[in-house]
Amino acid sequence: MNAIELLDIISTGETSKVQFKEELPHRDSVAQEIVAMSNSLGGVILIGVKNVTGEITGLTSEQIEEYDRVISQVADNLKPPVYLATEVIRIEQEGSYRNVLIVHIQEGINKPYKTAKGEIYVKQGSNKRLLTDNAEIMRLFQHSGNLLADEMEVHGTSIDDIDEKIFSEYFKKEFGKTYEERGLSYEQALRAKRVLRNNQLTLAGLLFFGKDPQAVKPAFTIKAVSFFGNDIEAKDYKSKPSDFTGTIPELFNHGISFLKENLAFLQSGESFNSKGQLEVSPIALEELLQNALVHRDYFKNSPIRLLIFDNRIEIISPGKLPNSLTVDDIKFGNPVIRNNQLVAFSTHTLPFSGLGSGVKRALAEQPNIELINDTEGEQFKVIIPRPEKK
Repeated sequence: MNAIELLDIISTGETSKVQFKEELPHRDSVAQEIVAMSNSLGGVILIGVKNVTGEITGLTSEQIEEYDRVISQVADNLKPPVYLATEVIRIEQEGSYRNVLIVHIQEGINKPYKTAKGEIYVKQGSNKRLLTDNAEIMRLFQHSGNLLADEMEVHGTSIDDIDEKIFSEYFKKEFGKTYEERGLSYEQALRAKRVLRNNQLTLAGLLFFGKDPQAVKPAFTIKAVSFFGNDIEAKDYKSKPSDFTGTIPELFNHGISFLKENLAFLQSGESFNSKGQLEVSPIALEELLQNALVHRDYFKNSPIRLLIFDNRIEIISPGKLPNSLTVDDIKFGNPVIRNNQLVAFSTHTLPFSGLGSGVKRALAEQPNIELINDTEGEQFKVIIPRPEKK
């Protein structure tokens, strides 16, 4: 970073990624700030700059040496340790030079990071927030790949909650033989496929083979509605709002049926009595709905939403993109798989291409799709424009 870049950063004020400190605060406060940035999107701490005002007060060489040593000690005592970089930038102001110590903190790859006291902080705007909610803490584990929602046991479930017929058909489809022909008992087959663990269903097992998944996880549904006009606040609906339930394959079938029933079929040189072609690519709809069901964040107790307006279709899935994945990454088929077991089951039960190619295929079929990674709202939104009515 050079002096011009530093002045530009200071001029924009404090944000979730930029903090001003006139002097080094107490060790506990430094630890909390480093943890919060490591658990969020990273950032910089500028020491020698007044809070709020951004006035550059500067540091002496003795202060810089002491502060750099203390910051390194604090970072080493975090759990896990944080590896950061420091630099000093000299700014000329009013005929004198003032030194600013810059602490660079990267977004961590081993979340959640904790203070020496075991506290977990995240950034919330320019402030930091202590995490106490278990679901939020688990999502941090998930972001670093240390915890997979779909492989966790679902409390209160048992082998009796599995639809044996559905599982048996799935097993034979994957392996070409029944589990008995493979020399396994029913329970052994369930454990081998990670459907049953510690005598409870895994979330993936419940969502694919459960008799009634929503009896245990009522939020994991699809909410679908078709509106008059283009405003989500509209009170008049073209179709009655629907809550779809069932296993992931059943939810997929419900969702696709809803979309096809509420979208138009266009004539394209065919006979007047023929149904014509769906106004948007059915392949794109299939790929995008599968993506929402399989790759959503299952630590968020929220439904997937299918919204049809006069000018667009929206598919909204809970959870922003995992880790450092960007919209450009998924456009070019570079995946980071959040739910490994759901992906594995999908390859044998859905028209699933997998390995991150679904969105790429959808864009090839329907190039005008808009993808929005809403990091603040913790959701991923797909917008598909509808053709103008003539």
